[in-house]
Amino acid sequence: MTKSISAVCLSALLATAGAAGAQSGKPPAAPPAVQQEFDAFLTRFRAALKANDAAAVAGLTRLPFMADPAIADAAQFRAKSYATLFPARARACLQRARPVYDRDGEQNHTYSAFCGQTIFTFTKTPAGFRFTDVGAND
Repeated sequence: MTKSISAVCLSALLATAGAAGAQSGKPPAAPPAVQQEFDAFLTRFRAALKANDAAAVAGLTRLPFMADPAIADAAQFRAKSYATLFPARARACLQRARPVYDRDGEQNHTYSAFCGQTIFTFTKTPAGFRFTDVGAND
């Protein structure tokens, strides 16, 4: 009987330790299918940046960009955002950055790429992954 109580206690202890590890701040891992889909998107996004192809980047961006009605379509994105967001230094950084997987507040799959003081965010949408946000790396 002591043996079975010890086994139950050990199982409970391991379960508690596992739960504590899950809450330790370790980032979640992307499901394999999501990772594969993002990798394919990132390949296309990086190719567009390498070619400095604003139209291709706009096609990989959720519009209106950052819910801004002034950047509602690809032409507005190219004219108002592309050059500011993707100067040569940012394009080069995004070629080598290792995006980090997470889930946003709405439980969408997201990846964030950190380039200096800027965070580029990519989110899984019904249309696939899209460039969805840029913000300050604080």
